[in-house]
Amino acid sequence: MTDQATEGPRMTKGERTRQRIIDAAFELFSRSGYRAVSLRDIAAHAGLTHAGVLHHFPSKEATLIDVLTRRDQVDAHLVLDPGPSAAELIDNLVDIVERNTRTPGLVSLYAKLSAESTDPDHPANYYFTRRYRLLRDHLTSAFSVLLEDGSPVSPGTAAVQLLALQDGLQVQWLLDPEAVDMRSATLDYLRLLGVVEETDDT
Repeated sequence: MTDQATEGPRMTKGERTRQRIIDAAFELFSRSGYRAVSLRDIAAHAGLTHAGVLHHFPSKEATLIDVLTRRDQVDAHLVLDPGPSAAELIDNLVDIVERNTRTPGLVSLYAKLSAESTDPDHPANYYFTRRYRLLRDHLTSAFSVLLEDGSPVSPGTAAVQLLALQDGLQVQWLLDPEAVDMRSATLDYLRLLGVVEETDDT
């Protein structure tokens, strides 16, 4: 899972084992989805016994939470920072879109999990609901600053439409990476709103 985390030289044996488990879970969830994978599958993929995995993670849900938490760490400057400026928020969002084009496994995992998690009983449902609301609220605040009075698009609508655009672009990109430029399409939308300049290469 080179796009998630790399082992540091100071990791303990236990930490390295946990990382192996998370790497295995990430790969299997990306390939088959959350529901189709068992904890025994993860153990086999990590080259460990079922009991060995249980020593570190008491359930498959626990591995999922750790995988999702790592994504939050990747995007911490956007999702967890309580007060990025409007301009910084837009810049960060475009950077994340561009980085996603270099991490197809991560995009694939999120596409699968976000579809599955529409079920309120799915363990990722709370995570995705919370993350969406955080992004929507951050973007609404940013657009409130960046959109001029009299704009035909409200800040809340602009935020929701941008998130929908990015979700759609990610699915299209997974189907045909050569046909979709997520960064350019995102910037085109921001230019239509008038929040970035026509010549801006953010």
